[in-house]
Amino acid sequence: MSVHIHDYPGVPLKDRDIGDGRVLTTEWHVKAQYAWDTGAALSKFFRGLKEGKIYGRWCPGCDRVMVPPRMFCEWCFRPTVRWVEVGDTGRVNTFSVSYVNWDASRSAVPRVPAVVELDGASPGMGIMHLLGGVGDTLEEILGRVKVGMPVQAVWKPPAERQGAITDILYFAPRPGGEE
Repeated sequence: MSVHIHDYPGVPLKDRDIGDGRVLTTEWHVKAQYAWDTGAALSKFFRGLKEGKIYGRWCPGCDRVMVPPRMFCEWCFRPTVRWVEVGDTGRVNTFSVSYVNWDASRSAVPRVPAVVELDGASPGMGIMHLLGGVGDTLEEILGRVKVGMPVQAVWKPPAERQGAITDILYFAPRPGGEE
């Protein structure tokens, strides 16, 4: 979505269009049962998220702390040997402003996906997540969010955490961290 485009041709699809038969649909049942093993690295990472902690792995070959963790270093192909708890604070590496929802519909409220480099992880190591508390309009967001901006994770309450990346609600500007 661009601020320079004010009129979008076409007709957005609504749920009721499908229910009312206004669009052609087909229905079938897919048997798509599967199991996915997170492996040792991501299992610890997700358990840590449930506890409000973020873990990485240290590589002795290139002295990097990698987040998300992996058991082998993709740079020097050595096994990683140690868990490292990194901070839930960091800096914005890159960001975007999106007006598209998960279902490809347009959103009136912008969302700000960003890559956050976490404190304690090696440079360039970060996780992609959402920024929050950075404004409700494009102008507010662009006036506030900058590459390098200090941020801190905003966690779900402990009783609501499930061991998923969504246990972090979003990253917010760090109080007192304005530059």
